[in-house]
Amino acid sequence: MPALDVQRLRAQTPGCDRIIHLNNAGSALPPAVVTDTQVEHLRLEESIGGYEAHGRVLDRVEAVYASIARLLGCRAEQVALMESATAAWDRAFTAIAHSMNLGPQSRILLSGSEYASNALPALQLARRSGVRVEFIPDGADGAIDVAAAARMLDSDVAIVAVNHCPSQNGLINDVAGIGAALRAAGSSAWYLVDACQSAGQLPLDARAIGADALSATGRKFLRGPRATGFLALSERALAELEPFPLDLHGATWQSEGYATLPTAGRFEFWEKPYAALLGLGAAVDYALDCGIAELRGRIDDLARTLRTGLESIDEVQVRDRGTERSGIVTFDHVRIPARRLVPAIKAAGINVSLSTPDYSRVDFQAHGISGLVRVSPHAYNTDEEISAFLNLLPDLIKGA
Repeated sequence: MPALDVQRLRAQTPGCDRIIHLNNAGSALPPAVVTDTQVEHLRLEESIGGYEAHGRVLDRVEAVYASIARLLGCRAEQVALMESATAAWDRAFTAIAHSMNLGPQSRILLSGSEYASNALPALQLARRSGVRVEFIPDGADGAIDVAAAARMLDSDVAIVAVNHCPSQNGLINDVAGIGAALRAAGSSAWYLVDACQSAGQLPLDARAIGADALSATGRKFLRGPRATGFLALSERALAELEPFPLDLHGATWQSEGYATLPTAGRFEFWEKPYAALLGLGAAVDYALDCGIAELRGRIDDLARTLRTGLESIDEVQVRDRGTERSGIVTFDHVRIPARRLVPAIKAAGINVSLSTPDYSRVDFQAHGISGLVRVSPHAYNTDEEISAFLNLLPDLIKGA
């Protein structure tokens, strides 16, 4: 595997000159090409009008679909452009709920580390219709137990939803294994995968994963703009699911009823932030040019260095789980709450983030954790930045 040119990455990332940014699981520093692409289109809108600017870049917008399809190993017709990963996940979930008679006879299976924005719609549906929500247990290594999930698959399971890389514990769930279990069981359940934290740092193969709906954001490890995301649908979903509500982008109002688009575009709405979506395309192309496997290797090396260094600091507990781990590193201190540590670290010029039970209540409660410091490096971070953080942390702990 060829090594990435870290200095070139940093030269193409203006923010590297200003901050040590270790919050890429929140929102990464974009390369200049992403910002320049957005500004260029905004200037075009400024000069000729938004509709007219859109008309001039239709081919470039279509290329964004093709780039995401390359990233995921699917067809461009299976991709919908969204304003966030949550919007993408919600569009798939509501389409399923709209197409099925879900009630007390139905079950929804969620991963125990599921993100709150994915769990809450399921809990809403349970409150309204009586559908039963159950959480798939973790295996011995802390990742989702694929065998346990397989045992839970009865004919009453309507939806299975799993996050690929939880945002708060460093593990990587075996989403392809869950997909294989669904196929082996002959299950008719709809399978949703949240790839919010894996897109851009892990190779993704939509066919191997086998999800009916795979959702992701642009702003995290893909290094794209905020308010961008995408949804990739299976052939089954394209054939059977109709989003609710539709608008005039996804469907045509006819003299008798309506007709929907045959592509994933029917899950989109007419109004879109085209400057941001072109920026998303630039970010995806940038990541593909770097090589996803190469990015994965670099991020993994930095995360391992972080975990090793943190484990050597007195009273610091690394809370990551899983046999295979992502570039998300989490820790706490036996005496100092994470909510006090994070502001101290940020005040020292190092961006990290705070994870709380509000984000994944089942997971936090299962492990008795009230808060975590989350550190998430990217390929443009240097070994020196990791060392600076580790060397500074003991003094910050004392000061907190």
